[in-house]
Amino acid sequence: MPWLKWIVFALAVVVAGWLAFDGAHAFATGDYVTPKAGTHAGQLGPWSKVVGAVGIEPRSTLMKSVHLGLGLVWLGTALCFVLGLPWARAAMLACAVAGLWYLPFGTFCGIVQIVLLGLLLSRFR
Repeated sequence: MPWLKWIVFALAVVVAGWLAFDGAHAFATGDYVTPKAGTHAGQLGPWSKVVGAVGIEPRSTLMKSVHLGLGLVWLGTALCFVLGLPWARAAMLACAVAGLWYLPFGTFCGIVQIVLLGLLLSRFR
């Protein structure tokens, strides 16, 4: 079963790492990483429509803070998860749920993490 743990960890690091990087980039430069050319130049991903639909401006300081904060918390939680801290499985589950808004990649990875964490939690109770 340890391979499930490493898959959950890897997915968390990829998504959380990108969230933290993109949030920090947005604070430092004023905007997120977006395509520089092509039909989607300067456009944010589908996640921006999700947060916009609930009344949050995607390029606001609040949303940049969510990117950076969730990314850093999730990275720290992932480290604690790998170290085997007893509370970290539940915290990883909470982070995966908290990242479901980040369409499409964060949603896909979050769903995979939730399923794998459910398997891990059910096996070790």
